[in-house]
Amino acid sequence: MDFRIFTEPQQGATYDDLLAVARTAEDAGFDGFFRSDHYLHMSGDGTPGPTDAWITLAGLARDTSRLRLGTLVTAATFRLPGPLAIAVAGVDQMSGGRVELGLGAGWFEAEHTAYGIDFPDVKERFDRLEEQLAVITGLWTTPQGETFSHDGSHYPIADAPGLVAPAQAGGVPIIVGGSGKRRTPALAARYAEEFNAAFDSPEVSGELFTRVRAACEDHRRDPDELTLSVAQVLCVGNDEATLRRRADAISRDVDELRSNGLAGSTDEIVDRIGRFAEVGATRFYLQVLDLSDLDHIEEFASTVLPQVS
Repeated sequence: MDFRIFTEPQQGATYDDLLAVARTAEDAGFDGFFRSDHYLHMSGDGTPGPTDAWITLAGLARDTSRLRLGTLVTAATFRLPGPLAIAVAGVDQMSGGRVELGLGAGWFEAEHTAYGIDFPDVKERFDRLEEQLAVITGLWTTPQGETFSHDGSHYPIADAPGLVAPAQAGGVPIIVGGSGKRRTPALAARYAEEFNAAFDSPEVSGELFTRVRAACEDHRRDPDELTLSVAQVLCVGNDEATLRRRADAISRDVDELRSNGLAGSTDEIVDRIGRFAEVGATRFYLQVLDLSDLDHIEEFASTVLPQVS
């Protein structure tokens, strides 16, 4: 079981803010540092953002030494698959092979409107996602000296040289997640090393895991090859005053967080982690929304990690 810190920089964060969180996570013993890939805030004013996910991850690739780094998740609407494959491979080289790519169809229409990015209907977004996965994995696995082509409706590729080389053999691990009933599990079974259930209960997460494992069997893939993970907002407090202070800092209600996140005392959080583990989760993304509260990260590491790692 491993634990990764997950941030939402579009809510307002500089590179130095992210670096401070990443270094705290690395020193505290976490396994990874991930960030969302968004260009527009969802509450507040977003000051001083926005930042680009893969540019900041490139910086962190050089400014950290051990953490796994990646997105949860990059939107397929944001970038062409060829340049994205090159950028991610480059960051993987810069990190010495520590990068992972979370890729999704895109959902936040307002940020597309704000920055002039096309936002097609949901069917086309999934069509584009499927093609992007085919192109990106195809480019990463084409040997040097050979070429890659893809006869696609949205991203036709002709004779791309086999020079897009991540540091990790076989390419950067891909994360696919979501609650789609048909296409999402199928895409995870075909292309992903990890399936993520984000901000759902243990019971709903278990249903999603069952669905994606069935999709693996349909595609003649061993379901045990797929890592199952969850993302949950974090709010630790071993006394009610601390818990309420941390909930207030992210404009959330304590009781709601206890129902819909990893919130409460150390004992409460350990118990809830156990409930996710019972349905198959072996990896946890801890969404940290107050990036100034580095003590929060260290407290989880010192009180919870020894009991669950």
